Amino acid sequence: MGIEIVALSAEHAVATMPVDGNRQPVGILHGGAHVVLAESLGSMAASVHAGPGRIAMGIELNASHSRAASSGVVTGTCTAIHLGRTLTTHEIVMTDEEGRRLSTVRITNILRDAPTS
Repeated sequence: MGIEIVALSAEHAVATMPVDGNRQPVGILHGGAHVVLAESLGSMAASVHAGPGRIAMGIELNASHSRAASSGVVTGTCTAIHLGRTLTTHEIVMTDEEGRRLSTVRITNILRDAPTS
């Protein structure tokens, strides 16, 4: 996928991903690639919030695609909406190189103690 993490905290995370190699047959960035980038950012931010000995598991995700990208690099910017003891919710906005919004994704993760062996 070519995802590169730029910043990562529970409150804010940023990553980039090239359009090249992630296109659907008509030549635009695949909607699933938007979601892979968004879910990766939201889950990593939730894991940071969960802390040592705990895990984050996605329980809900939705995406609205508003513009297509056919070249360049897209940026996902993840912002915490809610950071609780058992649930986190993040909004991830995908933009193109001109800063235009491509999609908006929201993910909710449940936080649990990590299984012990």
